[in-house]
Amino acid sequence: MALIREIEAARNSRLICYVTGDRENLSTRIAPDVTGVFFRHLELIGTHPLIDVLLYTRGGDVLTPWRLVHLIREYTDRLGVLVPFRAYSSGTLICLGADEVVMGKMGELGPIDPSVVNAFNPQDPTNPVARMPVNIEDVYSYLALACDKAGICTDEQLGKAFLLLGEHIHPLALGNVHRNYLLIRSLAKKLISLHQQPPDEASVASIVDSLTEKLYAHNHMIPRREAAAEIHLPVVYPSEQLEKLVWDLYLEYARELVLDEPFNPVELLHDSRCEFRVMSGVVESTLAQDAFVFEGVVERQDFPESGKINVNILKQGWRKVL
Repeated sequence: MALIREIEAARNSRLICYVTGDRENLSTRIAPDVTGVFFRHLELIGTHPLIDVLLYTRGGDVLTPWRLVHLIREYTDRLGVLVPFRAYSSGTLICLGADEVVMGKMGELGPIDPSVVNAFNPQDPTNPVARMPVNIEDVYSYLALACDKAGICTDEQLGKAFLLLGEHIHPLALGNVHRNYLLIRSLAKKLISLHQQPPDEASVASIVDSLTEKLYAHNHMIPRREAAAEIHLPVVYPSEQLEKLVWDLYLEYARELVLDEPFNPVELLHDSRCEFRVMSGVVESTLAQDAFVFEGVVERQDFPESGKINVNILKQGWRKVL
């Protein structure tokens, strides 16, 4: 709370912290259920000239940023996003909707070309009940490869190349890929248009192309210098004092969520059965606190003869703390 207040004083803003944990075996992602949580915080804060969101996430649902940014802008004319470390994928989409993105030395954004999974995706050979994700840009890169490197450029040749692709990936899965390709570009453009002073159309197109087609790898990490100088996002370098405050606040959440240690519920088991309740995400402001909590049971079968252990998640979701 003290760090949040110091950051608010330094920025002359109201701050909401949104952390989706990436602890091994216990991760959370950006999802629609956080919108109602933000609404509660925003109602308590009320309108303010500048609302900041401290963001740490590996990504998640691509539609949530659109709704979340619109909701926040009901309470402010100016939105800032503070990025102490990771803000990947849909986290980067939230940043696109901000008037300024305050990035520290460790700040990282990422491409916005999501992988899509539906019932028509190829079956995962390592897991018979799972489907393999299909990356949007991988599909388009296959056709670009056929033309650029193999010389397969005529309509007839590309048609044959596409039919060959359709033999391995269901046509409806490919249709879903194209729909998401159009969706992500449309969302990115509309989020940028929400700025107080949006860039011109050519600049918007360049930003979207850079974050979808020109990074070539979905796990490419975009530091602040690249985000500002090459992609031309509204990146702001914080003062040394502000950067330390933001980084210290991130470290507090990393410690509280135990992000640097795998979650192993078996370690909690001292007899045949043990219940657990563990936090994996946070939305926090000076006026309210919410935690994303997993509740479950870990138990041995036929204790003590059998060595088999089952872990069952019974409930999960946002819980009001304050």
